[in-house]
Amino acid sequence: MIEQEKFNGTGVARLRRALRCSYVGLTTAYRNEEAFRQELVVCLILTPVACWLGDTGVERALLVGSLLILLIVEILNSAVEAVVDRIGLEHHELSGLAKDLGSAAVFLAIVQIVVIWFLVLFT
Repeated sequence: MIEQEKFNGTGVARLRRALRCSYVGLTTAYRNEEAFRQELVVCLILTPVACWLGDTGVERALLVGSLLILLIVEILNSAVEAVVDRIGLEHHELSGLAKDLGSAAVFLAIVQIVVIWFLVLFT
């Protein structure tokens, strides 16, 4: 049996659908994920600070970009958790591993922020 391909449209219609999906994802993350809300507040506070403290466009891009990466990783971690929970809420070694790996990715994104901010501001 041949599987049907998902048709997402073309051109502007496809772009509109993609933007809507992105908007839904962002609003869902904001409404349902406490960690995302906390990190978003930190990013909203630190973004103007980054623009003020960065001496060059590259420094500002590094400072702000590291903050955006944290939000991206947090959303991906939430997506992994949602898929794992969709499969089942009972404890399974691989489900726990998937969630732990997502959490580790968020931790590393936070470490990256600290390292980049330290290197840009203190060297």
